[in-house]
Amino acid sequence: MKEANLNYYILFETYTQGMQLQQYLRAEKIPSRIAPTPRSIQGELGCGMSILLTEEHVDAARECIRKHQAVYHDMVSLPCQINPKRDRYC
Repeated sequence: MKEANLNYYILFETYTQGMQLQQYLRAEKIPSRIAPTPRSIQGELGCGMSILLTEEHVDAARECIRKHQAVYHDMVSLPCQINPKRDRYC
């Protein structure tokens, strides 16, 4: 059985921290997107916003975070929950 791909969520305490990191990632052309934080990993954070990365871009994102000294709360991996056939009925 094939193992599920992992998605990585970068979590923030504030929306502003997330938007700043997203700007840095875009400037360095690292593919990412803003996503709601899954409830299973949100915990006590009130922001509810995260940045979603695929497994192959995690190292580049970590380097970008280090380079720009970006502020974030945590980076968490979860099995991919996105179903590409979700709205297909044929």
